[in-house]
Amino acid sequence: MSQGPTDTTGSRPNGLTYADAGVDIDAGEMLVEAIKPLAKSTRRPGADAALGGFGALFDLKAAGFRDPLIVTTTDGVGTKLKIAIETGRHDGVGIDLVAMCVNDLLAQGAEPLMFLDYFATGKLEIDAARRVVAGIAEGCRQAGCALVGGETAEMPGMYQGGDYDLAGFSVGAVERDAVLPRLDRQNPGDVIIGVGSSGPHSNGYSLIRKIVERSGLGWDADAPFAKDRSLAQALMEPTRIYVKSVLPLIHQGLVKGAAHITGGGLIENPGRCIAEGLEARFDWNAWPLPHVFEWLGEVGGVSDHELRRTFNCGVGFILVVAPEDVEAALEGLLAAGETAFVCGQLARI
Repeated sequence: MSQGPTDTTGSRPNGLTYADAGVDIDAGEMLVEAIKPLAKSTRRPGADAALGGFGALFDLKAAGFRDPLIVTTTDGVGTKLKIAIETGRHDGVGIDLVAMCVNDLLAQGAEPLMFLDYFATGKLEIDAARRVVAGIAEGCRQAGCALVGGETAEMPGMYQGGDYDLAGFSVGAVERDAVLPRLDRQNPGDVIIGVGSSGPHSNGYSLIRKIVERSGLGWDADAPFAKDRSLAQALMEPTRIYVKSVLPLIHQGLVKGAAHITGGGLIENPGRCIAEGLEARFDWNAWPLPHVFEWLGEVGGVSDHELRRTFNCGVGFILVVAPEDVEAALEGLLAAGETAFVCGQLARI
């Protein structure tokens, strides 16, 4: 008599599990439970920030928009993550991730509404991942947007051990008649206002790591350019988020153009918000070069031009305003806690 069908509910000889392949489903579920309160803390009108569905909904009418356009951005943190991984300083990179996306939305005049993240790692370490997501939630609170979802991918063989990478995705909205830049309103003599950065933000870290290697200093050494801080602490300072200080100025109609100073520095980014036939003329003596950039330039032998096209050099965001609106714009930025200063003007090419 022949045997019946194999029992598919029992154990199979030499059976493999996903965990044997290096992927821990239980750890992933534990992380989701750990971050649900973090997502809930970012709730805002239009989104309830609940996790667990296949997608996220946003009610633009509930957020107060009349005739909105949707704006989307995506970005990462880059090789700044290598320092986080090597030093165990995971808490601030989530803020960096949000900042790199929402500051780009702001440059279009858009209000950040929703944020999603992608976290990929070789081996999911729940504590490190939770600290990263806690930073993402903090960045969302600073930007006023809701953390509505994300994806955690454990990919042994693609990443080594606890190495990880991050990607962020943000959605914003702007009224149709308020999209930046206002190229048709720009004129020679319009003023460029610089808004101070908190350090290198999230750009140029491949060069920074080479310079640190050349210096011979360890990450736990005292930072030569920052009192009472280690080199890792100083260089891991999170990217500044400008939404709550700059968006009111945009809503008041004071801003003709805005640029987030990221890769390409002050050489390449300003042109993205300036009308054809005009260019940014910076007064490079209008603000002191922060000590971190002085140190990077000296130790790395980096020329002024290379510094300016690699790093923000102390200016994380710029605004183009009419001369008669400079005083109001500066007052608004300073009242919001920013460091702000006139740093140049538009001129004919």
